[in-house]
Amino acid sequence: MSRLKTLALVPAVVLTMPVAAAPAPLAQVEAHLQAVDTMTANFTQTDRRGQVRNGTLTLKRPGRIRFEYQGGPRMLLVGDGKQVYFIDYTVKQVTRLPIANSPYSVLLSAHPDLARLATVVRDDAQSLVIEARDARKPQFGTITIGFAKAAGAPAGLRLEGWTVLDAQNNRTTIRLSNQRFNVAVADSAFRFEDPRGRGPKG
Repeated sequence: MSRLKTLALVPAVVLTMPVAAAPAPLAQVEAHLQAVDTMTANFTQTDRRGQVRNGTLTLKRPGRIRFEYQGGPRMLLVGDGKQVYFIDYTVKQVTRLPIANSPYSVLLSAHPDLARLATVVRDDAQSLVIEARDARKPQFGTITIGFAKAAGAPAGLRLEGWTVLDAQNNRTTIRLSNQRFNVAVADSAFRFEDPRGRGPKG
């Protein structure tokens, strides 16, 4: 075959080569979670009464998360790998919930079952939003998680925040900024002093 005829075949070969498909939305979320070992961010929290609190978020997968609130009554939310604790130092009260029974398990589980728990709410060129709930665990409530599509972020997604609707229809929204992924985070970040005088936890 002449060189001219060989070159003439090249466009046809190129056209028939398969084009890599974009990952399915839930698979992309799973890939993002698997790619994120740690994350730090600033957060703004808005509760059902419209009350706004700010602070810093520290996350270390699997199972660990810390919300450090700034200003106002001294409060803390800590996930130590097994339990999520909410600590109110003003009234010396500690409440807890197994992570597996909380909506945070979607973000913190080593292998979240998104195929069973989650549905895609939005998937466009700029954003990906999923909604997750566990019908087997009413206390789980519903969590709606929003990601921005960003080429430089893990698996092409940047976690922007979420809204939790609990079993009592109380809505809490978290919005993130200054996200940093896979930075050094000490395990001591997920310990706290028990205000009931029972020593450190975690």
